[in-house]
Amino acid sequence: MPDQIKVTRALLSVSDKAGLVDLGQALARHGVELLSTGGTARSLREAGLTVTEVADHTGFPEMMDGRVKTLHPTIHGGLLALRDDPGHAASMAQHGIAPIDLLVVNLYPFEATVAAQRPRDEIIENIDIGGPAMLRSAAKNHGHVACVTDPADYAALIAELDANNGATTLATRRRLAARTFAQTATYDGMIANWFASVDQGEQFPETLPVVLKRGNTLRYGENPHQAAAFYLPAGPHVRGIGQAEQLQGKELSYNNLNDADGALELIAEFRDGAPACAIIKHANPCGVAQAATLEQAYAAALACDPVSAFGGIVAVNRPLDEATAQAIAAIFTEVVIAPGADDAARAVFAGKKNLRLLLTGDLPDPRRAGLTIRQIAGGFLVQTRDNGQVTEAELRTVTQRSPTEAELADMIFAWTVARHVKSNAIVYAKDGSTAGIGAGQMSRLDSTRVAAWKAKDAAQAAGWPEVRTIGSAVASDAFFPFADGLIAAAEAGATAIIQPGGSIRDEEVIAAADARGLAMVFTGMRHFKH
Repeated sequence: MPDQIKVTRALLSVSDKAGLVDLGQALARHGVELLSTGGTARSLREAGLTVTEVADHTGFPEMMDGRVKTLHPTIHGGLLALRDDPGHAASMAQHGIAPIDLLVVNLYPFEATVAAQRPRDEIIENIDIGGPAMLRSAAKNHGHVACVTDPADYAALIAELDANNGATTLATRRRLAARTFAQTATYDGMIANWFASVDQGEQFPETLPVVLKRGNTLRYGENPHQAAAFYLPAGPHVRGIGQAEQLQGKELSYNNLNDADGALELIAEFRDGAPACAIIKHANPCGVAQAATLEQAYAAALACDPVSAFGGIVAVNRPLDEATAQAIAAIFTEVVIAPGADDAARAVFAGKKNLRLLLTGDLPDPRRAGLTIRQIAGGFLVQTRDNGQVTEAELRTVTQRSPTEAELADMIFAWTVARHVKSNAIVYAKDGSTAGIGAGQMSRLDSTRVAAWKAKDAAQAAGWPEVRTIGSAVASDAFFPFADGLIAAAEAGATAIIQPGGSIRDEEVIAAADARGLAMVFTGMRHFKH
């Protein structure tokens, strides 16, 4: 396999004309014959370059509205022929096939057409056939042919041609071949996903292509000995942390990204509500609150667990103002996430050079559809997003006492937060803010106790006259399997409980609630989070 291949003939057929003329002029300088089609040929001619139409090269006219133009043995023979194979050389001579040493193709804009929600027929017409076929031929024969799919690679290609008297090197051809097969796989994956999910309405198709593009390589993974990278979905997707604008601070780490995503998903629950703030640590909220202002919401969220908030992730549902920024900047914070920030807030954070400030624009829809994927040994678990919602009208009061209006508001607030807490999850809430959060315990009773214990610590730190669990509402992400967890919540001062129900001991739990004068409602929906 030769190292350097002199480019004598190139075929260019691109939908994205960026950089095309510069590339054509560079090829012409090296005496390369240019083959092209349609709009690409027209752009090159308008720049004063000599171009041979593919139809003239093959002796076969373009037909069927352009569907058939490059699918011809003269083209694919020129791309696939092994130049150093005598049999291939004889076939080329016999059939008048000229070698093509460089292929420059970018594909029909299928992704953009889908994203624009164009009609089905237009989407189908934007499925490229000839382009992927040529790219695969050229990439397979990378020992002799260079192939380029991305205008971002034109400058490097031109530099290589200039440095090697119009030749490409094997290392470059191998690199470009790898990029080409990744591109065609990505393209086919997007098409397959569209057909399965949109066109056929299949929730779990027999084959599920997962098509990702690397955003950036991270310093390390969850731990320093683990390598990691951040990938973005190819094709239409929701805006999230990966699309946020980072105004300042160090590069986001694996753990920063994971926690920031949890913070964004939680605060999105309140995107249409009063000013709200969530503080996240190790993917769990340690404080969440709503208030009349962002500054007040942050203060209330911080007061829930000021120890855990140190080095945490802060997310808010409103553009940041100066007062809120000053409050956040008063303690060490890793990342701040907001829809926006005014100039005064940005100036405050500019004094904290290591703090990452992420501006998301609109917050994502917490009820959006989608799939989540988790790898296990030997396979993958795929499920729909936990976008279930229970309205106030769907709550079922199961105790003798119904909740008061204030209790009901705190119930719903606590329930909203609990779905974002690792199971077993218990959340105490009072007056629109969390009073204590118990996360990730193997026993629901232990989560109830941990949350109450944290609330006591918070009261001592703040110098409050009483613990905020007194008069609070408690949310449990799953049913109480025994009455002991509910009893522990009552002993901590809770007066209202919201939980899914569904335990074989529900009657026992309800009786315990009635005996203590608690109001309890069942949601009928569980929110495990592992």
